[in-house]
Amino acid sequence: MTEQAGDRGADHDGDRVAGRLEQVIAAQVRHYRTTQGLSSAELAARTGMSKAMISRVETATTSCSLTTLQRLADGLKVPVTALFRGADTDRDATFTKSGQGSLTVRSGTQHGHEYRVLGTLKGRTDALEPTLVTLTDASDVFPLFQHPGTEFIYMLSGKMVYGHGSYEYAMEPGDSLLLDGEGPHGPLELLDLPIRFLAISAK
Repeated sequence: MTEQAGDRGADHDGDRVAGRLEQVIAAQVRHYRTTQGLSSAELAARTGMSKAMISRVETATTSCSLTTLQRLADGLKVPVTALFRGADTDRDATFTKSGQGSLTVRSGTQHGHEYRVLGTLKGRTDALEPTLVTLTDASDVFPLFQHPGTEFIYMLSGKMVYGHGSYEYAMEPGDSLLLDGEGPHGPLELLDLPIRFLAISAK
């Protein structure tokens, strides 16, 4: 009796509020129920809820309580979070066409060293920063970098010796290097130009 009263309370409140979240839950419950070949009556039996309540959930005319969501998830044998999938779709993303991306001026930029940032996410302090580095001039300018976090380097073309702290790595296409950004790092010797590598840093 107590659970039924709780459902009636959720129905009453939900009748006044039906928004995007309710629509997402409705779509997910309907999706999982139909893909499992369950009728509304069968899901109602599994959850101990009324068939009318299942109908209201699937038509987004009710706002579910946490208890109701848990019962639905248990009845459908899915995590509760699966019922919210698609609710938070407005996420930042950056798409960069080949040859585009913002140029970043760094030490060595005037000596045939190009640093092209391939994308950033606004307001994310933990976001990856992918940079396409192109070295076309065997100059004596070899900038060294230090920064918090880690960095991943993937060699695309050319050959070079890359330094990290007191270590040196001979790199050619297909080679990769994962390093601690706190250690001084950067190209030490350019062996086969042009050199292109992808550098992805994370804080």
